[in-house]
Amino acid sequence: MTGSNLDWTIVRYSVFSLARQALAGHAGWPEAWRKPEPKRRYDVVIIGGGGHGLATAYYLAKLHGITNVAVLERGWIGGGNTGRNTTIVRSNYFLKDNAFFYEHALKLWEGLSLDLNFNVMFSQRGNIILTHDFGGAEGATMRYNALRLNGIDGEFLTREEVRRRVPDLDFSPTARFPVFGAMNQPRSGVARHDAVAWGFARAADRRGVDIIENCEVTGFDIANGQVTGVRTSRGEIGAGKVGIAVAGHSGTVAAMAGLRLPIETHLLQAMVSEPVKPFLDTVVISPGLHLYVSQTDKGEVLMGGALDGYNSYSQRGTWPAIEDVVSASVALLPRLRGLKLMRTWGGVMDMTMDGAPIISKTPIQHLYLNGGWCYGGFKATPGSGWVFASTIANDAPHPLNEGFSLDRFRSGRTLTERGVGNLPHHH
Repeated sequence: MTGSNLDWTIVRYSVFSLARQALAGHAGWPEAWRKPEPKRRYDVVIIGGGGHGLATAYYLAKLHGITNVAVLERGWIGGGNTGRNTTIVRSNYFLKDNAFFYEHALKLWEGLSLDLNFNVMFSQRGNIILTHDFGGAEGATMRYNALRLNGIDGEFLTREEVRRRVPDLDFSPTARFPVFGAMNQPRSGVARHDAVAWGFARAADRRGVDIIENCEVTGFDIANGQVTGVRTSRGEIGAGKVGIAVAGHSGTVAAMAGLRLPIETHLLQAMVSEPVKPFLDTVVISPGLHLYVSQTDKGEVLMGGALDGYNSYSQRGTWPAIEDVVSASVALLPRLRGLKLMRTWGGVMDMTMDGAPIISKTPIQHLYLNGGWCYGGFKATPGSGWVFASTIANDAPHPLNEGFSLDRFRSGRTLTERGVGNLPHHH
């Protein structure tokens, strides 16, 4: 059989297989991961079945040979913040702790589909960060120079170069927010959030990790300053080590172990328009407007902005935040005027006081924390799991997350960086 005939045979088989499964209600499809009952004890228990928890379990098994691992998720895989974000991936940070960590994560992203044998739809379409005046351009130039010194890709775009890349921006003399220039990181982009969760879950499962859904952690067993297990809605589970990776609920889960974290939880909204023909092949960000806009593979215009501004564990947003995002989007891209808003959603952000994450040991022996991601959790997913797995396996931080210790808030060695996290604007 020739290669061409073989290709068509595969296509026909795939089409008929899909049709057959559709008519049968997908009853014959194999599950992507097992649905095991919890064991009485594991070497490592990871609380949280989002991207970070799943990535941690995967790298524990793959890189450290620790396969007696359980990931406990109180709902379903990908049902939390992993499936409620705007999928931006980048590493254009200024401070070295942030820059080197996120660059490592970006390099993992670049090979992630191959590594997991699952298409996470990573699209390196760039992130064009606009400046609207000379002061903004000066700040962007400083960040660009830091990128180059740290060996990270970046380019500064003039107004005319931005016009060639994104001609639909408002370049008129009466533009409400004039485009002065921009900084771009060509290797940055977006990925499919659901596929990331599914890919890590399937890959971890195939290495022996137990993924246990509908299993809420209700408490910890701690003896002589050391964690020995967790109490759950499906019984008690013993553990040699426990990692917390629960995004916006970091504070509530840590409180069960008697820990008070330097974290507040806030709501962050995003939204999409009705689908339109492709016109935007990059991500456009305006830090000054607290805005980012991109176009999805389905043609929807995806928009997001700053926090709703109040503490909340809910996933319901407010109209003022929607109005801010939509009005800024229309001002930058006038062609969006008149589009219907199809849906909005919200995620819960655990905001540290300096905007940088916590990937660290805790005062309780063998209890580890991965949280405080503010706006930057999705882009960190593979890098976060990689260093958290190393921290748990070796009971010591990896050099890439040494600066993200919980103790930094006691010592004052914080990592405050404009444009990262807990400041009143995007990312």
